[in-house]
Amino acid sequence: MIRFFSLLLTLFFATTSFAAPNGVLRVIDADTFDVGGVRVRLFGVDAPEMGQPCSASGRTWDCGRWARDLVRDRFEGRHANCTQRDIDRYGRVVATCEIAGVDMGESLVTDGIAWAYRRYSSLYDLDEKAAAVAGRGLWGFTVQMPSDYRARQVTGQGAPDGGCLIKGNISNSGRIYHVPGGRDYDRTAINPSRGERWFCSRAEAEAAGWRAARN
Repeated sequence: MIRFFSLLLTLFFATTSFAAPNGVLRVIDADTFDVGGVRVRLFGVDAPEMGQPCSASGRTWDCGRWARDLVRDRFEGRHANCTQRDIDRYGRVVATCEIAGVDMGESLVTDGIAWAYRRYSSLYDLDEKAAAVAGRGLWGFTVQMPSDYRARQVTGQGAPDGGCLIKGNISNSGRIYHVPGGRDYDRTAINPSRGERWFCSRAEAEAAGWRAARN
């Protein structure tokens, strides 16, 4: 009997840990989605962070928003089939995903919307090289690698964009955003490596799943 229950537990955790998220896709940012209600971090790619600046021809803009909007135009509301690779430290499923037979990671890297995330995989290495040679998307901009940008934010150098001052904090109370002038705004630090981020508007924060601070 003990062995029987042990087997049931083993099967339960195996199927739970490696469940494949499938369903309608909702874009959070360029490499993070909700798929059938499951939060998914796309495997093997790294896209610009929300609020991260890009520049070209004397103009500067929010590179994360630019990438997110392109991904929304391409994939929002479509049915995605994902294959889980891991669970990250924030509890997100790390997965490769396909929509109508198109590998999302390959599509984003090939068109210069994201970089190959070689720290974890060389899966899209050749796709990135092709994008770089052709000067597609990010390869035509002046922009930091997201990992360097996140490290800079952790050092406390402030908001990435003068117009994106809302702080999206993650605490025991959940995902809370703080606006300038709020009681806890000044003492709230943003650490992108924990999934925290800056927002440009209340609507953007709420669409991404954050709620307003009560004070």
